[in-house]
Amino acid sequence: MKRMLTCFATLILFAVSPTAQAKDPEAMFNTHCRQCHTAKKGDNRLGPSLFGVVGHKAGAVEGFPYSDALKNSGIVWDEATLDKWIADPDAVVTGHGMKPYTGIADESVRSAIVEFLKTKSE
Repeated sequence: MKRMLTCFATLILFAVSPTAQAKDPEAMFNTHCRQCHTAKKGDNRLGPSLFGVVGHKAGAVEGFPYSDALKNSGIVWDEATLDKWIADPDAVVTGHGMKPYTGIADESVRSAIVEFLKTKSE
């Protein structure tokens, strides 16, 4: 619970920081996602590693305890689906288990994050 609250507080803090306005892909990932995720293969934390996420099935990173809703969603992460997820995960999969994250409204921030994730694959 403490880690989840820390993650939530970090998201709020960085959402209003000047760094969040830069739209640099790696900076946007680090600002909005890094508290819970990494883009390093096999490095699962509070959230699963996002290495190689583009083009892969949702809920399939080995060694991470996904919710049944996400495992059974049938989603394959492409740019459009990732953008929708980053904007509002509840609208994509109900019961996904990624709380307290509620999404990012700024399209340019979401786009930068997706661009960063596209570079993290084999």
